[in-house]
Amino acid sequence: MTELDALAPSPDGVWAHENVVVRHLPGLEFDAARTGSTVQVCHGLTSAEIGERLVPIVTAQARHVGLSQREFELVLVGIVRTTVADPVDAWATYYRNSLDELLSGTADFAPVHERAEKLVVGSVLDMGSCFGFFPLRLAMKGHSVTATDLSAGTMRLLATVAPHLGITLDTMVCDAADVPVADGSVDTVTALHLLEHVDAETGSRIVKEALRIARTRVVVAVPFETETTACHGHIRTFDQAALVELGRSTGSGFETSEHHGGWLVLDKASAPQFA
Repeated sequence: MTELDALAPSPDGVWAHENVVVRHLPGLEFDAARTGSTVQVCHGLTSAEIGERLVPIVTAQARHVGLSQREFELVLVGIVRTTVADPVDAWATYYRNSLDELLSGTADFAPVHERAEKLVVGSVLDMGSCFGFFPLRLAMKGHSVTATDLSAGTMRLLATVAPHLGITLDTMVCDAADVPVADGSVDTVTALHLLEHVDAETGSRIVKEALRIARTRVVVAVPFETETTACHGHIRTFDQAALVELGRSTGSGFETSEHHGGWLVLDKASAPQFA
């Protein structure tokens, strides 16, 4: 597997990486097909149509064609890159549209970000930021934010695009279970839809690391699923009982709740409690 450079030059209207080829053909309906090991995608999307709204569309195709997580990611990148010719303009368009959709509530993930924003206090370190929409949202609202992710390419993309959006934030490439910052470095640590991507042992290490870094609060959100969504890289499922067990294992005060998935909030100043 080669590292993905989402900003690398490519011919107008065509983008290819590994076994995925994406072509932009104006007026064409979105279509994906697998021929042998190659995934071919054709679409006629406009610049106004690339954003978070793509996720359910690509997810539906992923289930139809049988896309792996890697192929899902490559298809999404290819759609963005073939819709707008200039790489930075393409991603700035994607980010602007996505933030608009998330802030207006039209994106599927909007309720998660809205709830998380209400729970954070002070400065924030976000674990597993991916494209970094949530850190950008917080930075827009005046929070001091550090976005972190294991993917160097994703963090490089976020650091490149953020200035074009007029937003200032820090980025860091690291494993969420081993973040190179001092104890109590920020007020709040967030891990939104991260733990379903790792096994239980790694997830416990991530929560322990979050508690080490946070001065005040740790906010964890997970999807409640009966089966994993493989194309999104999910390898385990959560329910309310699993979140309560995770909260108890920390020895910290915690609350669990349900709102478009499950929530675990750990407050370091609180006495241990079970909810």
